[in-house]
Amino acid sequence: MNKIVAVFNQKGGVGKTTTALNLTTALSLKGYRILTVDIDPQGNAGSGFGLDKTDMKQSVYDALIGEADPKNVILTTGYENLHILPSNVDLAGSEVEMASMPGREKKLKNCLDQVRGYYDYIFIDCPPSLGLLTINALTAADSVLIPIQCEFYALEGVSQLMSTIELVKNSLNPTLEIEGVLLTMFDSRTNLSGEVMQEVREYFKDKVYHTMIPRNVRLAEAPSFGKTIFDYSFNSKGSKAYQEFADEFEKRQGN
Repeated sequence: MNKIVAVFNQKGGVGKTTTALNLTTALSLKGYRILTVDIDPQGNAGSGFGLDKTDMKQSVYDALIGEADPKNVILTTGYENLHILPSNVDLAGSEVEMASMPGREKKLKNCLDQVRGYYDYIFIDCPPSLGLLTINALTAADSVLIPIQCEFYALEGVSQLMSTIELVKNSLNPTLEIEGVLLTMFDSRTNLSGEVMQEVREYFKDKVYHTMIPRNVRLAEAPSFGKTIFDYSFNSKGSKAYQEFADEFEKRQGN
């Protein structure tokens, strides 16, 4: 079985890229063949794997707009089973370029259809917006993984997020479903985190994972060193949480 999962929340700073980086790494360490697709023009997923986004000959932009063969754009990472289709600043103007193209919502789907047979899981790190790049990700995906931070206004924008998913489901991708909801930046010392957890569980019911990602200094530091949490601080709470999350994710797949 192979599956494409979009990691999506239009709010920034919720741990979306951190989750994409560390969940894909944890699954690759279990032996799964994984592709991470970065369609955020900031290119932070590539940086988190230690890639220099200013020194790329090609990026996901060339596969989407320039008709480059995605197999020639995919790069290896420091992990044997983990590859990346990287992004850089070239992607920033792509939504304007795609706007007049026929089949513009399915550009990424067409691209990933060429390589999905090589991988067990493909994870798409979406931009924090509801634009055409995100629509492409949701059209290409089988399911959506939603990280939500345990902060004030955590559920702000969730109704808009769900409306976008429903819109794509009704018009472009009828089999799209919610993969699950991951609570991030959880701080057991505060009442707020507990209240947010309860609120999110009431809204999303059994779609919320039992694993929660704690607020953790090591997790926040790792990307600036171009490392995943497993390379940067394997014994940290953040590392253990993402290992537990990978176990739970795997279990939900029936593996």
